[in-house]
Amino acid sequence: MDLKNKRVLVAGTGISGIGAAGLLLKTDADIILYDGNEKLTEEGVREKLPKNSREVSVIIGALTDEVIRTLDIAVLSPGIPTDAEFVNRIREAGVTIWGELELADQFAKGTIAAITGTNGKTTTTTLVGEILKNYYKEVYVVGNIGTAYTGVAMDTTDEAYIVAETSSFQLETIDAFHPRVSAILNLTPDHLNRHHTMEGYVEAKKNIMKNQTSEDYVILNYDDPLTRDIGEKAVPQVIYFSSTQVLKEGFYFHDKKICRAENGHEDVICTSDELKLLGLHNMENVMAAAAMAECLGVPVDTIRKTITSFMGVEHRIEFVTEKKGVCYYNDSKGTNPDAAIKAVQAMVRPTILIGGGYDKESTYDEWIETFDGKVRLLVLIGETADKIEACARRHGFENIIRAESFEQAVRLCIDKAENGDAVLLSPACASWDMFKSYEERGRIFKELVNKFAD
Repeated sequence: MDLKNKRVLVAGTGISGIGAAGLLLKTDADIILYDGNEKLTEEGVREKLPKNSREVSVIIGALTDEVIRTLDIAVLSPGIPTDAEFVNRIREAGVTIWGELELADQFAKGTIAAITGTNGKTTTTTLVGEILKNYYKEVYVVGNIGTAYTGVAMDTTDEAYIVAETSSFQLETIDAFHPRVSAILNLTPDHLNRHHTMEGYVEAKKNIMKNQTSEDYVILNYDDPLTRDIGEKAVPQVIYFSSTQVLKEGFYFHDKKICRAENGHEDVICTSDELKLLGLHNMENVMAAAAMAECLGVPVDTIRKTITSFMGVEHRIEFVTEKKGVCYYNDSKGTNPDAAIKAVQAMVRPTILIGGGYDKESTYDEWIETFDGKVRLLVLIGETADKIEACARRHGFENIIRAESFEQAVRLCIDKAENGDAVLLSPACASWDMFKSYEERGRIFKELVNKFAD
């Protein structure tokens, strides 16, 4: 895409915004970096840019209508709500609004596989990437998973396969983004502080199919009423997966076997005993990944070999260590109740659970209800501690301890754990009240366990 003589605003100067600016610096665009955080300085923002890069404008604080009237395109970082006051003014001025995902897609080549859903995105994206790498030469794994799409977009060729983990925030601002195969893994309430209603959240997720045609594919969870409903109206060809039903067409998990049914034939892909992943939810992630890889032409032998050797991803029911007969698991990526439910369900030992964190306006009733017979002690941290404790007590769960700090929470778990127990960090909340990210929370948990559990 030719951006010569185009004036482009990049809103947000975090990882995504700087990634977008880095791509734009390779074009002829006239770039403005903008951040509403008045605590930042122009010098500090410029230091984030690639060394020896050309001059760009930097605006900190207020964004004036005078500047907005000069813009052709505004690129929003995912953390900026599309109904923010300054975004509304940009929209009213007729300026094209993109996200980082759309910006990258304007310059990328190759075939896209895109994954979204409330939970399981990172595991599924990583697994699809591993399968494709074992068959194709040029594969990029991008998105929320850690590598910005903008960072590799200009390196791609027509032979490239791009596997993108996409959030509802990113999907709000797509225009031409067109996956060859997409997946919506599941839909449960999340980010309602951003999308306001469940309907708004679902609509954002459905955008992943916005530009798909009848020659493309979408992989959907048959067991989720919302994704099944999406499938009934989908333009791309639908392939379902199910962990509760034997499907006549699609992928299903039954009697410890992952199977593919097609045209009256059934093939066993593998058994759960051959996998290194825990939990029914991971059987769903494996089925979704296998379905996506199949749509992209990967032979079943390559799929089978990859999924049976896959070790999982960091921070998602990640085995940390066993000390004095106690197993420690890091599920810091359990940032909402539905994800945390899956972690509790995967436990096979009496469990001491660390919960709580930043409030995304979630409800915790279903999470608490899964404790029965599994969780013997709940250790609460963060700004949601009061809310979760009240919910737990309403459901008759009384064995609760409050911790004033994360370190104290981990120490309490170590002190209370007995031989044969599991200690699980699966907070059901985001990390932003105490940490920069769920990754930082998970890393610190592992450090504290290895430091104090001896």
